[in-house]
Amino acid sequence: MTIAINARFLTQNMSGVQRFAREVTTAMAALAEAGQAPRLRLLAPKGAPRSFAGLPVEIVGRLSGQAWEQLELPRAAGRDLLLNLGNTAPLLRRGGQAVVIHDAGAFDTPESYSFAFRSWYRSLHLALPRLGAQLITVSDFSRTRLARRLSVDPATIGVVAEGGEHALRDPADASVLAKHGLAPRGYALAVGTRAAHKNLDALRDAVSLLAQRGLVLAVAGAADASVFRNAADVDAAKALGRVTDAELRALYENALCLIFPSRYEGFGLPPLEAMWCHCPVLAASAGAVPEVCGDAALWFDAEGPRTPAAALARLLDEPGLSDHLRAAGRARAETFSWPAAARRLLDLVEPR
Repeated sequence: MTIAINARFLTQNMSGVQRFAREVTTAMAALAEAGQAPRLRLLAPKGAPRSFAGLPVEIVGRLSGQAWEQLELPRAAGRDLLLNLGNTAPLLRRGGQAVVIHDAGAFDTPESYSFAFRSWYRSLHLALPRLGAQLITVSDFSRTRLARRLSVDPATIGVVAEGGEHALRDPADASVLAKHGLAPRGYALAVGTRAAHKNLDALRDAVSLLAQRGLVLAVAGAADASVFRNAADVDAAKALGRVTDAELRALYENALCLIFPSRYEGFGLPPLEAMWCHCPVLAASAGAVPEVCGDAALWFDAEGPRTPAAALARLLDEPGLSDHLRAAGRARAETFSWPAAARRLLDLVEPR
């Protein structure tokens, strides 16, 4: 058996979906090298690197993006099992493929996406199981939501939990703190974009509390901090923009906590990364995040009476709570790994 991996992710900017694709492919390649996985092929459009994870990358076709995936990838895969790791897959492939759909966000949180994007994703995701594609996702929450939205039996959707140990791969680059005027334990960290479901507006009162305590909110991934603060808190929120993996590790390791207000997550990678880095996690009890963090996080409501500010006040005022969350978080994080994800994925797609 040979597995042809849709490696279009090698031409895309990094997000949680591309992180999953890169890390699970790397872990599968290591298993294949050890003789514990089938032969792997990486198929990619022009612009991709010539090798990845120790495997050669086959640059096929003349198109790029979705056009390449829909029109040229199916022929290049031939009779091999086609494994698609990033939400999309070719409709011309009738059976003989698996697709990892990370969430049902195009249906559940339409306000986060453009009309064109959500319309394409909805049409594609509805069609794929009816054309014989095997569906896989990354959490029980996403399996439930996808089964409902796509009108399929939840038992037909496999689940592969993600890993987070990549957060420790690069040495921490602590220069990011000086670059943005941050002091160790002098800031709470948020990681996210302005997408509506990330719910970063919910942190306004938390920012006010931080300002009262002489602390700040640092937001990695956001380009403008003005939306996170009230007028009186002009210096209490800092937008860091995109950061490297090494910088993000330093930010996790030196933060007072990660505060994660998202009201919809198919998995919730930042809390897992934070726990790997001994960073206490304060999170909205929403989406798949409770599956990831279990009892190792301090919970608040995405939209309700238990506010992020109240959870933050408890962290600041309750002796020993921070140390408890650091230890519990790391223990919880160690139950997730990319090799385990790769083995689970291979178990799902290999014929019995």
